[in-house]
Amino acid sequence: MKEANAENLRRCVTYLTDNIGIRLAGSQEEMQAAGYLAGEFAKYTPLVAIEKFPVGQRLVKREFYQVQINGRWQQFSGSLFNSSPGSAGKDIEAQVVYFNAHTGYMAPDLSHLTGKAVVHLGCHIECEDHYRRLMEAKPAFILFADSRYPAAIPLADGLFPAYVKKYGAVPSINVAYLDAWSWKSNGAAKIRINVDSDTVPSYTTVVTAEFPGTDKDAGIIFAGGHHDTQAGTPGADDNADGCAAMVELARIFAGSRFRHTIRLICFGAEEQLSLGSAEYIRLHRNEVEKKGIFMCNFDSFGSQLGWADFTINGNEKLASLIRQKFNSRGVYFLERHHPDPYNDQFPFAACKVPGMWIYRPNCEAGLFFHHRFDNLPDKLDFETCALYVNAAADVIKFLANEENIEAYRTIPPEEAAQISELFDRVYGGFNN
Repeated sequence: MKEANAENLRRCVTYLTDNIGIRLAGSQEEMQAAGYLAGEFAKYTPLVAIEKFPVGQRLVKREFYQVQINGRWQQFSGSLFNSSPGSAGKDIEAQVVYFNAHTGYMAPDLSHLTGKAVVHLGCHIECEDHYRRLMEAKPAFILFADSRYPAAIPLADGLFPAYVKKYGAVPSINVAYLDAWSWKSNGAAKIRINVDSDTVPSYTTVVTAEFPGTDKDAGIIFAGGHHDTQAGTPGADDNADGCAAMVELARIFAGSRFRHTIRLICFGAEEQLSLGSAEYIRLHRNEVEKKGIFMCNFDSFGSQLGWADFTINGNEKLASLIRQKFNSRGVYFLERHHPDPYNDQFPFAACKVPGMWIYRPNCEAGLFFHHRFDNLPDKLDFETCALYVNAAADVIKFLANEENIEAYRTIPPEEAAQISELFDRVYGGFNN
């Protein structure tokens, strides 16, 4: 039986990161990655397709940021959020206000933020009511100091598109945590930004490779990863390795026959809150809900140091199967069952398809190189990647030949209700 090969994974990841590089949703580089992956899939199955969905491409021509300390203006680095407006190439200057997101929203009145440069201690805003209240306060702009990673360089991130559509947005920039610390320590008075940017209409790509089952009506097992990246990062572990896993699974499954169909997918626009996978399931909702058996998502699973941390949305029988297959290969993992909207498995769970997200953090906050310029192939342990791919292939092959598949196809009702509520609120539901 064929097994995943570490050097094959390395070759695919290196091509995506070194030959193509940063792959923003809607960009030529994202499309180039889709074409490359389609070509790799075609080596193992003729049933390869590329679907396209509308997306707004982040196009930043120039970013210029300054802080005033002791009467002197000093330049600093930042990264405009996805889905955020810029300043139309004009200076915006405002007084600094520091806002602690962990307790600040407990205050009944946020009017002290009006017209200010809000240094927001905390990452992206998950709570819809918090986001609404912040927009109603009308700050001049927001500078997010990501409290998960007290680093000296800014990360890249994005606003939730559904929130922006509903409540609007002001210029929102990710800044280095230690820069924000320095501003506070040194009594920064004002901040000035000038961002010449636009969000231009484009499309994102979803690449599929199919291995038809012997029973066309028996169901579909999905596996996926995303090929787009955040701004400024080549995304070796977010998520070139997930796409490399799909190519290796295609090689492993090629020439085999299973009762159920296996469909491998590389998604675009995951960094815009899984827009690619959400649009895919909206278009294919009837098929996914009727035939979907299981969805296995690989995202950021290859860190040199780290531990296995899997989110499983499914019943105990499915969880037990996953434990058995991974444990038999010496892989033990932290097991989570709460809904997690930050990965491409989540929209499938909203279609009531059980699944899992295979993840490997390396620090308590996640990954120290998250959304950074140094998310490169040297951060990966390709032998570990191959081990996880082989264990996941064991799960998929078992389910692909299982006759009593209905025993694995349920998500506990309370968990399903939480997923549905999150999908409606954060993603805008099926009709967004």
